[in-house]
Amino acid sequence: MYLDSSMTNRRHDTVPSLLLSHNPSGTLEAVLTGRYAELEAINTTRYGYLRPSAHTHWRHRHKYVFTLNLRQCVDLLPRLMGSIVEAIRFLGPKHCALSIIEGNSDDGTLEVLRLLKTDLSKMGVDFWLASSSIDPKAGDDRIKQLAILRSLALEPVTRLDLAPDAAIIFINDVAACAEDLLELIHQKSYQSADMVCAMDWWYADFPNPSELPTFYDVWVSRDMNGAFYFDIPTDTGSWDFSHDLFPHEPIARARFGSGQPFQVFSCWNGAVAFSARPLVEGKVNFRWPKEGECFQGEPQLFCKDLWWEGFGRIAVVPSVNLAYNTQEGKRIKKELGFVSDFVSSDRIDWRAEPPAQVCCAPGFKGQKWLDWDESLVNNTNTVAEEEQDI
Repeated sequence: MYLDSSMTNRRHDTVPSLLLSHNPSGTLEAVLTGRYAELEAINTTRYGYLRPSAHTHWRHRHKYVFTLNLRQCVDLLPRLMGSIVEAIRFLGPKHCALSIIEGNSDDGTLEVLRLLKTDLSKMGVDFWLASSSIDPKAGDDRIKQLAILRSLALEPVTRLDLAPDAAIIFINDVAACAEDLLELIHQKSYQSADMVCAMDWWYADFPNPSELPTFYDVWVSRDMNGAFYFDIPTDTGSWDFSHDLFPHEPIARARFGSGQPFQVFSCWNGAVAFSARPLVEGKVNFRWPKEGECFQGEPQLFCKDLWWEGFGRIAVVPSVNLAYNTQEGKRIKKELGFVSDFVSSDRIDWRAEPPAQVCCAPGFKGQKWLDWDESLVNNTNTVAEEEQDI
């Protein structure tokens, strides 16, 4: 199962959405100026090397590709897109590309993005924007539809003039700061990682309301033991232990507690930065489970395929803490800290091999353990290549 808007009614609910949906130009101005976003100042000392200097000449044009799937989130755009625009300005617009698949929103999201495309194109940003009628629903086809949508957002990547170390920054509909995005890019480079993920949170309203932040993307995330980030008893599916993270992974637990990046088998967690190389080389893409394969989310399958192709340097950056609306985003930052509160320079001691087995959990009850590479041995991956009307 996925945690989605059907489980919590607090996504995207704090900027006056009626005003924004009826005033696309005003929303655009909020995006471009940072109004409503309360953006953090960028640490130019830490991140300055990510952008070209006056003495730098990059042979290839594109080094950073921001990709998103967005639907019905006009009230989040000032915070989310404002942070992306600020990061793009810092990194250098002509070295950035932006690809968004919008999901036939009726709240003004598409209208704002169309206006934003005009402005960013004038800045020199290559911007792809398309709408898709695909609307993932709960059920067996949900993962397939999500995989197709993510692949559509990545489709322009192969047409770009990419640097060899180009990074793809794939972002959910989260309340992010520019420094969150830059820290992911930085840690991918600094750690020589293949993929790095944030941590995403919510204040769970099931099975009981919680005043403590609860890790959100638990279904697709596995530690280096192949287990959930917190214990979920297979007989009950209970989240009673959801605030005790990495109980059987001492390295991850210690590094999480000190805000230092640590290796995992899989993650997504609201925002990621990963190497464009395996995608450009045709080795991975988003897909859905094969026949007979453990039913799991497309981000977990993406990580599984990265490991299979030799790109297993996957890590969580716990200083990047995200939530799914502006109000909870502010609260999460206050309670768990901003990136600037955890300026780590410690490197990950990478493990070359994945866990032998990984917890298979189509639901939180009835879990079983399977070989991490089940379905991949003597087989090929089925990427999301179906022809779709977008």
